[in-house]
Amino acid sequence: MQWWQRLGIWFVRTKFKLLSPISKRKAAEQAFRLFCTPQNRVKKPLTTLFKNAEQLEFSLDGYIIRGYRWNHPSSEGKIIQILHGFESGVVNFERYIEPLISKGYTVLAFDAPAHGRSSGKQLTVVNYINMVKQVNNMYGPVTAYIAHSFGGLSLSLALEEMPHDSHQKIVLIAPAAETTTAIDRFFQPLRLDKKVRAAFDQIIEETGGHPPSWYSVKRAAANIRAQVLFLQDKDDELTPLHDIAPIMDAKYPNFRFIISDGLGHRRIYRDDRSVAAIMEFL
Repeated sequence: MQWWQRLGIWFVRTKFKLLSPISKRKAAEQAFRLFCTPQNRVKKPLTTLFKNAEQLEFSLDGYIIRGYRWNHPSSEGKIIQILHGFESGVVNFERYIEPLISKGYTVLAFDAPAHGRSSGKQLTVVNYINMVKQVNNMYGPVTAYIAHSFGGLSLSLALEEMPHDSHQKIVLIAPAAETTTAIDRFFQPLRLDKKVRAAFDQIIEETGGHPPSWYSVKRAAANIRAQVLFLQDKDDELTPLHDIAPIMDAKYPNFRFIISDGLGHRRIYRDDRSVAAIMEFL
């Protein structure tokens, strides 16, 4: 960890240490705001492929969602959407677009709220779920998805609210399987007490109507009817393998797993073997 990162944690920790005795609720609200705020925004210059794409945008939850479409309409009637992770963006998935077009797909790729070229400063899983459903309603029906990390969690939850069947294909790449794990990881360096954590969990339930444990790929997996290719790495510290193990143990007939070693959380979607396996599945 760099010195400026340590200084940042120290500053935030001190802020919460002063606020917590005054109001556990206020401290939890500040923590929730921080939890939902990306610290980095991907704004790489657009390549020719993105510049030549059809530019799309729509309003959602007070945000302007911006994205791209290629090969529309597809001669085969197939539509696929790419969903990025937290603090990522669709420009990071450029290498998938031309192979998908070659397979006959219309390709959709939108930056989530507070990411890439979409507006906003915060992103909740409820926002992302709503985006998935809105894109399907406006530009679908979407017949396949490639989703990484937070995008994978959001897609898994959105599918519970969307008509879908075994003819659809879903690629989950290191999905953020358990929200409770993400919260635990977020709280650890802040050293906030249990009462603030309880208030934090209450805010999540008030925001989306469910406790943190509900926002779980393991829970949603039983309700997914599509064919699923699930890529996970043993060295992933953000979405650890032990969160995935219960899904594997359930032995859902529509799930196929590829477990890699040494790719971590982000390199896994850039790896040539991952891309080849995904294209073969699709």
